Formats: sequence, C-alpha cells, structure tokens
Amino acid sequence: MTTQTAWAYLTVTQFIQKNPAFTTGGLRALIFNEHTNGLAKSGAVVRIGRKVLIDESKFFTWVESQNKAVA
Repeated sequence: MTTQTAWAYLTVTQFIQKNPAFTTGGLRALIFNEHTNGLAKSGAVVRIGRKVLIDESKFFTWVESQNKAVA
C-alpha cells in the first residue's frame, strides 16, 4: 500500500489570487522577514532557485499561531 501526499505549493501570485485578504506587498514583506517573524520555522516558504513557493496549509497554521501569540 502506498501513501500519497498532496502538496499544495503556490507561487506568491497564485497565493494572492486564491487568498485576496493578502496583498502582494504584504506577503512579500512577511517572506522577507521570515527569520524574524517565525515564518521560516513553520516551513511554509520553500525556495527552488529564485522561485518562492508557499505551502498553503503550513502558512495558515503559522497565521493561527500568530493569532494565539497575541491573545
């Protein structure tokens, strides 16, 4: 029996189109500061050369953790 994993990587543009609550500049700022805001530890941002891909499920898990940290 084989296990299949569904990867949900999106480019910044695809992510913005799918999630209009985020702006291009806002998302790029989060990615630029990923080492200081904890996004890097979440594993939500993957780089292949110059291409930046976002794992949507890990990104929103990180967003929820940010919400809990403030509360």
